[in-house]
Amino acid sequence: MADERSTAEAAWIESVLEDYEGRLTRYALRLTGEIETARDVVQETFLRLCRQRRSDVEGHVAEWLYRVARNLAFDVRRKQGRLDQFDRQDVESCQGSTPSAAVVFENRDDASRVLEAIELLSEAEQEVLRLKFQDGLKYHEIANVTGRTTNYVGVLIHTAIKKLRARLQADEPAKCGE
Repeated sequence: MADERSTAEAAWIESVLEDYEGRLTRYALRLTGEIETARDVVQETFLRLCRQRRSDVEGHVAEWLYRVARNLAFDVRRKQGRLDQFDRQDVESCQGSTPSAAVVFENRDDASRVLEAIELLSEAEQEVLRLKFQDGLKYHEIANVTGRTTNYVGVLIHTAIKKLRARLQADEPAKCGE
């Protein structure tokens, strides 16, 4: 019976690892600014998951993983004493497959404009936008990860999108006849 349970636990951990390792690494990278530090944060997060009882985290695994990774990343940042910006090359290397050259050239200008606009947002706005749109978390999950209320997460996302829309529209060249 104990062997069956430990086998089931190992399979569950492996499944969670497969589902979240890449996303958590990208998230930790955005917070720490260094790929190796991000990997260390994710490794420690999964070690802590292994020490948790499954029943304590099941049903809110994503929230638990992101919260632990966030806290560990902030601890590392405090210890390092710096708030580095993430390196786009490291983020791209975490994402896996490389798009075709045609796709890269076609989207480069738009993506660059969006990334520049995002970097002008507050750290809190950047974090909630990325958790929502890059990591696919729901508002209540983001609230649990960041320690903010669900309503405040909604306000941050709404405000950030409004700011992005205004900045991107202001940057658009005027069209002929307008």
